Amino acid sequence: MKIAILSRDGSLYSCKQLRAAAIARGHSVEIIDPLSCYMNINPASAAVHYRGRPLGHFDAVIPRIGTMTTFYGTAVLRQFEMCGSYPLNESVAITRARDKLRSLQLLARQGIDMPVTGFAHSPDDTRDLIDMVGGAPLVVKLVEGTQGIGVVLAETRQAAESVIDAFRGLNAHILVQEYIKEANGRDIRCLVIGQQVVGAIERQAKEGDFRSNLHRGGTAKRVEITEREREIAVKAALTLGLDVAGVDILRAKRGPLVMEVNASPGLEGIEKTTGLDIASMMIAWIEQHAQPGFRLKTGG
Repeated sequence: MKIAILSRDGSLYSCKQLRAAAIARGHSVEIIDPLSCYMNINPASAAVHYRGRPLGHFDAVIPRIGTMTTFYGTAVLRQFEMCGSYPLNESVAITRARDKLRSLQLLARQGIDMPVTGFAHSPDDTRDLIDMVGGAPLVVKLVEGTQGIGVVLAETRQAAESVIDAFRGLNAHILVQEYIKEANGRDIRCLVIGQQVVGAIERQAKEGDFRSNLHRGGTAKRVEITEREREIAVKAALTLGLDVAGVDILRAKRGPLVMEVNASPGLEGIEKTTGLDIASMMIAWIEQHAQPGFRLKTGG
């Protein structure tokens, strides 16, 4: 099989693991920077060109598209889809997951439990927005934030009002979310492939922080998840149309709550913590589903 990995940096752990796993299973692989692609959008001769040459046909494409390049990266992925390449995650599903408001609305529509969340652009009544999610302490997030950047814990109403007013000055979209105190700076990252959780880790925030992101100094350990947590992780991924997803779950007194669904989950933390070969599992999924005549679930 001929496989393309869409990534701006082929030296990243996840890209290297996916490339090695694909080659070990007998496939040819090319890592392609999506921002260096340009497209012929023509019903008779749709094509993707890359650094002065047409790329030709790929049997499958693995999107490893960064948050900052979502718009153009998913456009390139759509073009590959038009040309008949099987996407590990479809372009429409990725854009759903990257839009935090849209993803939360889709999850809520399916009855998936999550922290109480408010959304605003320029709230005319900051106090009402705070009351809507149950008051302080609460978490204030920039919709465009990633890896814990643009996420602030406001422990008092006064602090919450100050943070919201400051974010409002950035002309930014704001998420205000219930703070789950009993989580104690921990969350569960479930790695979903298809309709199965293939691995799970518990991430713990560093001392003095509440953000459990490993990029921000958090630590991780292998964890056993409950059947309910397994079900909610799979349902969250299916709701957004993702075949591969990192589903982040908080353990609250009222049960598991989905915090976020990641369409391009990093492999380093979960592989090194669990010892599992997640990259090979992803390639195996492609082998099973990148068959002639496959149909896009989301319609492209």
